[in-house]
Amino acid sequence: MFENKESEMVSLTNSVSLPKLTKAINYDNWSLKMKALLGSQENWEVVEDGFDEPANTTGWSNSQLKVLKDAHVKDKAALYILYQAVDESGFEKIAIAKSSKEAWDILEKAYKGDDRVNQVRLQTLRGELESMRMKETEGVAEYITRVETMANQLARNGETLPASRVVEKILRSLTNDFENVVCTIEESKDLSKLTVEELARSLEAHEQRKKKKWEPLDQLLKTKMSIKDEKAQNTQGRGRY
Repeated sequence: MFENKESEMVSLTNSVSLPKLTKAINYDNWSLKMKALLGSQENWEVVEDGFDEPANTTGWSNSQLKVLKDAHVKDKAALYILYQAVDESGFEKIAIAKSSKEAWDILEKAYKGDDRVNQVRLQTLRGELESMRMKETEGVAEYITRVETMANQLARNGETLPASRVVEKILRSLTNDFENVVCTIEESKDLSKLTVEELARSLEAHEQRKKKKWEPLDQLLKTKMSIKDEKAQNTQGRGRY
């Protein structure tokens, strides 16, 4: 059974591009991808809960021994995947690990840091989210994605923001062009129940209406510029004779 599982792991690492953990890679993003990958192979549970090899199995029933063997195989398979998903520096860190959980914990401590470092990271992320503002050249969808990305980074570091806080953040940091629609939303909607997706649809609809309003004027200006350029070219042409 172990040989079959090992063969599956080799096949997996050959066919799937594993997220590679290096000093230049964001650990939070890497760990999220690895949890999904290990979960798809039914190995994340053994990484999360850990596996301890019993010193003595005397008196164990066949069913108990089978459960133990299955857990052992999953643990070694998960450890093998972790070996493949780190660079040389990361491999040296986990080479002495006796289980996949031990290897995971070593990587987390090395790349994510201790509680003090995490608190500093959280404080930095909070400050970045607070200072975030929509740019004049930015579309609504693009800005909302930026805000959601920051909220997701906070969540991955242990601070999950309720949807209402994300909605409020977006509403109070839009450009002045959205002032009227923001007032309408605040007066007509219950912000505690409004989802980011619903807010995005309302804001994008306003953005589309605004674009359509200016399209005729833009076209007129382009036409005038085209006529002006044509006249200038004709005048220059006559001046040569």
